[in-house]
Amino acid sequence: MNRSIADILLDLNAVALRSDPPFRWASGRHSPIYCDNRLIMSDPVGRKAVARAFVSQMRAQGWAPEVIAGTATAGIPHAAWVADEMSLPMVYVRGAAKGHGKGNQVEGKLQTGQRVVLIEDLISTGGSSLQAAEGLVAEGAQLLGVLAIFTYGLAVATEKFAAAGIPCVALTDFRALMDVAQARGHLSAEEAAVIATWQEDPSAWSVAHGGGA
Repeated sequence: MNRSIADILLDLNAVALRSDPPFRWASGRHSPIYCDNRLIMSDPVGRKAVARAFVSQMRAQGWAPEVIAGTATAGIPHAAWVADEMSLPMVYVRGAAKGHGKGNQVEGKLQTGQRVVLIEDLISTGGSSLQAAEGLVAEGAQLLGVLAIFTYGLAVATEKFAAAGIPCVALTDFRALMDVAQARGHLSAEEAAVIATWQEDPSAWSVAHGGGA
């Protein structure tokens, strides 16, 4: 995992810890940690580093996309910067088809059979990312995989991507982020204990704190 990306997130104060009340994720789960990757947009140096890390990761995976796609909304700017870095076309994908106009789920020019990599800001349970991925496939894309800045590393997400047969790679993950945070003295003993309890069973922690499983 790319620890320099974890450093960028910590430098931007993108990682927030709070257990009372906990954070509510889009999936309905509750968590004591929230990673706000949108802050990278405001950091010219950080966003360039992320774009270049995405390009390096694609090369490492042997992916040669013809189009870069971004998830709406947080993946869109990163997809734009990656597409610019690679001089490739870009599209973006909604979680569901638009309810008016042309009713598009995929916006931009995408031809049947084109090789596509989908850029996401983070992976929690994987549901929204897979909806976007399935939208691309439905439009005829040859989806090479999903690239994310950060993943919480939850088993439920790993299982969902495996079941869908879609590769998913992140630049950094929860464990790397916590290792760097502890090394830099960003975690108190109390915070580390809460995080450790959550990490043992995120689903049970969520339910115990009023969230979904």
